[in-house]
Order: sequence, then C-alpha cells, then structure tokens
Amino acid sequence: MGWIGIGLLVFAALAAITIYNSVVGCRNAVGNAESSIDVMLKKRTDLIPNLVASVKQYMQHEAGLLEKITSLRATALNPNASMNERIGAESQLSGALGQLRVAVENYPDLKANQNFLQLQGSLNETEEQISAARRAFNAAILNYNNCLDQFPYNIVASMLGFQRRDFFEIAESERKTPDIKQLFS
Repeated sequence: MGWIGIGLLVFAALAAITIYNSVVGCRNAVGNAESSIDVMLKKRTDLIPNLVASVKQYMQHEAGLLEKITSLRATALNPNASMNERIGAESQLSGALGQLRVAVENYPDLKANQNFLQLQGSLNETEEQISAARRAFNAAILNYNNCLDQFPYNIVASMLGFQRRDFFEIAESERKTPDIKQLFS
C-alpha cells in the first residue's frame, strides 16, 4: 500500500467523519426543535389557567360590585320602598360608586374587556409560537431525513444506526377548536 492508498484511506476517514458530524448536527437540530415545542406547550399550559383565573377573579369582583350597584340603584328608585330604605340604599350606592371610581382610578386597565382582550391576545400569541415551533421541528425533521437518504450520507448513517424520524402531526383531539368557555365554568 503506497502513498496513494494511505491518502485514499485518510480521505475516506475524513469524509466519514464529516458525514457523521453532519448527520449528528441534523439529529441535534431535531432535538432542539422538539425542545422548543415542549417549551411552548409548557408556556401554554402555564399561561392559560393563570390568565383565566385572573380574568375570573376580576370578573367576580366587577360583577359583585356592579350587581351591588344595580341592586342599590333599584332599591333607591323603587317607589314601593320606604323613605328610610331609599335613603339607606342611596348612601350605600354612594359608597359603592366611590369604590368603583377608586378601582378605575387606581387600576384604569383593570376592565373586563381589557382582560378578555389580553387573554385572547396571549392565547393567540402562544398558539402562533407553538405553530412556529412545530414548523421548525418539521423543517429539522425534513433536513435530518434528507441527510439520511442522500448519498453518501445514507451509507454512513445506516452503518451507525441512525433512524428516520416522523414529522409532527397533531392528534385528532387537537384538531378541534378549544372550548375556552369550559375553563370559565
């Protein structure tokens, strides 16, 4: 075996190492993309209940205060109520309206419609991030699988036991539109 044989052997070894490193890089990109999906799904599972609880809590506060104001107003305007009842209702109504003004002045952004808009915006943003992570995952899978199928990568990959990966496909249960309303019950 002469210098040419040694040169060919070194070239083949370097080519195999390069191919191996490329396939490992593609496999690691798949793992990274898969991890991104996990991160986004975790974000969604953490985000939705917290936002729903926040909206529910504020809605209860707002609903309670508004129901109190509505009830007191009805009592104050009720022609069948005694004068003492109406005066008492007016006094309580003034206090309740003061509470409402303080809440609005101190927390001008704490309005039910703003909370719903925030919830809707956060849900949309999270779903878009999950969708983007899934697209990145499928792109990484495509690159990895192409690596395993292309010559001469396929030779080295099959010798070293690299296996094709499946694309991300959503489960049938995820194809349905989520029922956010059920979270409020």
